[in-house]
Amino acid sequence: MYMSLLLTAIGLTIPADSMAQSNVNKKSINYNAPVKCCKTISIHATPQRVWQVLTDINKWSVWQADISHSSVQGEIKANTTFKWKTGGTNITSTIHTAKTNHLLGWTGKTMGLLAIHNWTLDYKDGNTTITVDESMDGILAILFKKSFNKSLEKGMLHWLELLKKECEKQ
Repeated sequence: MYMSLLLTAIGLTIPADSMAQSNVNKKSINYNAPVKCCKTISIHATPQRVWQVLTDINKWSVWQADISHSSVQGEIKANTTFKWKTGGTNITSTIHTAKTNHLLGWTGKTMGLLAIHNWTLDYKDGNTTITVDESMDGILAILFKKSFNKSLEKGMLHWLELLKKECEKQ
């Protein structure tokens, strides 16, 4: 479980000066990467509620059982970094996209992996559909393609289920 969450979350640090992304334009995942996944879930909540839960990084560990610590210093916007710990691994991520109630993405490097991770929120008929997509490049992604893809899918589904549960609390 920890490995799947780590793989889901590997949006780790890329220096801010190497990322000329605006707050509006989403950085696309690499659809040619050896490891990639996209999952969607419908949440009976407004985009504002889903956004509030998703971007309250300091409280991730309250509802996301696989995260033991998470903290962000500053606003949720491009080039803001946040730190978190999952499965015994400390992670530093850098936000590349933040469009309130619509798009959130981060990216980074670790252990020879380059990851791009995006969340997209769409509202219709009283529900927010949230899509999460991620790609991973690098030598480890090539060597362990099959197991990383399986772990990434499992981790994404788990994260979405926990997000749904938290957002739908009354």
